Formats: sequence, structure tokens, C-alpha cells
Amino acid sequence: MPRTSLGGSKLAKSSHAELALKQRPRGKSQAIFEQAESVLVGGVNSPVRAFRAVGGHPIIVDRAEGARLFDADGNAYLDYVCSWGAMILGHAHPAVASALIDQAHKGTSYGMTTALEVELAQMVVRAIPSMEMVRFVSSGTEATMSAIRLARASTKRDLLLKFEGCYHGHADSFLSQAGSGLATLGISASPGVPQSVAELTITVPYNDSAAVERALAHNPGTVAAVIVEPVAANMGVVLPSATFLRDLRELTRRNGALLIFDEVITGFRLAYGGAQTLYGIHPDLTTLGKIIGGGLPAAAYGGRREIMQMVAPRGPVYQAGTLSGNPMAMRAGIETLRLLQQPRFYEDLHKKADRLVTGIRAALEQSGVKGRVNSVGSLFTLFFSSHTVQEFAGAKSSDTALYAAFFSQMLDRSILIPPSQFEAVFVSAAHTPENIDFTVRSCLESLIELSAESSNP
Repeated sequence: MPRTSLGGSKLAKSSHAELALKQRPRGKSQAIFEQAESVLVGGVNSPVRAFRAVGGHPIIVDRAEGARLFDADGNAYLDYVCSWGAMILGHAHPAVASALIDQAHKGTSYGMTTALEVELAQMVVRAIPSMEMVRFVSSGTEATMSAIRLARASTKRDLLLKFEGCYHGHADSFLSQAGSGLATLGISASPGVPQSVAELTITVPYNDSAAVERALAHNPGTVAAVIVEPVAANMGVVLPSATFLRDLRELTRRNGALLIFDEVITGFRLAYGGAQTLYGIHPDLTTLGKIIGGGLPAAAYGGRREIMQMVAPRGPVYQAGTLSGNPMAMRAGIETLRLLQQPRFYEDLHKKADRLVTGIRAALEQSGVKGRVNSVGSLFTLFFSSHTVQEFAGAKSSDTALYAAFFSQMLDRSILIPPSQFEAVFVSAAHTPENIDFTVRSCLESLIELSAESSNP
């Protein structure tokens, strides 16, 4: 593998004032994590946070501002996880923070309806024409689970069709070949899901319209819904083929099944109206999350009026939640969506992301490390070819091992990317051109380090 001189590239002239975390203090973080392991399962409340897929020690966050996280020891990191996509504005945006302070003084939860819920619902309905009515919930899993229940009630059918690698949360119906969450742990399905429940889910390859057509034909009149990430963000940011989403719309209509777009990640991320606006497809139901809560726990499902009116109390399909429509989350969501409507917001955000993706592709080429960047809008994923290196760190090379090494190299340079190769990298409005350029330089340095180490096992 070719080596590249750090001194011979403009990309490699890093600002060392931002670097040098290899000797970063982490005593407080380690102590906190040791305490966490005694009371939290695995020391975390979501598996990927344990950093098991990339090795090393998990970050214990103390605070965040703009594009940066600060850990318990005071170390700063440029953050490209962005709370898994929720923080499109960056952390602690002044307008959102001010709104939350104001709302906290008025009360944080009432268990009753507020005008805030109505206002945010109206904003969502105006932004996404297919969502004629909305029901707020507290998580993406709750939204997708509720949408499936509603689809089954509406169609009087039981089967669900989903796609390999697409992740729709951790409800039982979705935990088969379910994308980033399970892939990070190296499992294809979760114990604890009854076989009788698993048998109600049909799984076919993403972007394979013919497989969908065959599955629907093999199960005539029994498939309630086809659920899909319009961009498969949980398995490497895989874009739909030119006709895939349109085929799904036609096939579901022809077979009497509902089409559900899971836009928990892509909603208000790829465009103000989500991926369905970008691709011009109107699903029957849509699920949203992350961005619509402005960083607080909030999600939603919605769709055609006649379907949504089957939900209690208007109809017989039960769903409820004590914190659904929580006023703090509603207030954060309203402020966030207002800011997303500013002129050129998405154009500027996508330009930043394109600058970063272009730079990383150039760094891959310059370093001689074989890799691929899948991207759309302000999210992307970097994969390495398992054929790039014969041996790495004394073990047979794999995409996972290379990504883990790259993750560590970037963390040593104060940059946090997802601690799983299957998760998307997110760019926020808070990332500056200087942040982007520093990240590209750091990426080149990291790749060169990988190249050197693989040449000298």
C-alpha cells in the first residue's frame, strides 16, 4: 500500500492546537463509567454508546455547544454524531435553549393538551402533504410500532413487509435483519421475540422491487403494510434506485397494502418536507422523530385523514402516552422547525456536507486506502474495502476492524464519528467551514496512519 507524506499535502497541515488527544485525561470519565456499569446494563442506556464495536472507552459527555461535545474531563470533540441526527442546528442553539428555559418556568409536563401540540402539528402537516393528521409520541420506535398497529387495523390484515438492513426501532415486529442496531452487535435477530410474532414479518432485499412483487403475490390479501426507510440510513446510507420508491407506491396500491415511510432520520433532514418531498412520493403513513423534537424526546406518526381517524379516541385503535406531546419537546420542535425554514438553510447545510464528503473522498484517494462514501444531503457513511489490507493489528482484516481503527485515529484528533460503521455521519448547521477543513485534514492523517500500520504489521 502506498504511503503518503504528511508534509507534502495541504490537507495534512493540521492545526495542532486542536489535536493531541492521545494523552487526553480521562480519569473522571473512567470513574463515572465504572459506576455506571454497576447500575446501568453495560454501563449505558443504548448499546452503541458502549463503543463495543470500535473498542476503547465510551465518552462520558458533560456538556455540548454548537458543533462540539465536552466530556467529563474537559476534552472537546467535534461532533458528527449529533445525537444520531437530531441536532441539525447543533447543540444548545440559543433560540431553542431560550425557548426551553421559558417553558420550564411554565411547567415541564401537564398530561393535558396544549396549544403547543397544535402548533407543531400544523407545522408538520404544512411541511408534509401526505400527513393530513398527526399523533405525537415519545420515540421513533413508538411511532413505527403504532403505525404498524394502525395499518393492520385499517386493512384487517396481519403481515408486515420490511427490508433487510432497514431499522425501524426495537419493537418485536422489526427485529429481523434490522440494520445498524443489530448489525453493530453482530446479530441478525433478537432473542425474546416469539416465533409467532416473527412469522408475521416478511423481509426482502432493499431496492429489489421484483422481490416485493413476488412476496405480495405469494401472500395475496394478507400484507397490511410495506414499511421502508426511503433512504436506508441505518445500513450505510443506501439511496433508493431510480424506480424503487415509485414501484413500492404502485405495488402497495395494487395489492391493497399501505405504504409506510419511516422518516425518523430523513424527516426534516434531507429537505423541509422530508425524503418524500425530495423524491415526490406520497406514502399512506409516515413516521417522524429526532429533529421534530429539537433534541428532546419526541416523535410522530401520521397520514391520510381517514386512516388516522381510526386512532383512539376517534376510533378503536388504542395508543396512549403520558409524555406524548410533552410541552418541552413541543416547544423545542417548534423553534427548530422555524429555524429550518430560513432562506437557504438546506442549501447551505448540504454545501457543508458536500465539502466534507468531497474532502474525504480525496483523502481516501491520496492515502491509497480503498473506501467508499455513500451520501445524500447532510448525512453519509464511510466504508472500507476488506481487500485493502491483508493483515491489521495481528488479525485478519475486515471492514469492521478498519473502521474501528479509523474511529480511534479520528478520536485521537478530537473528532467524534459514530462508534459503528453502520451508522450515518451527520453534519449540522453549527459546523463551520474551518471545522470541515480540519476534519478533512484529520481524515487524511488518520488514513495515512492506517496505511503505515498495515504496511508494517
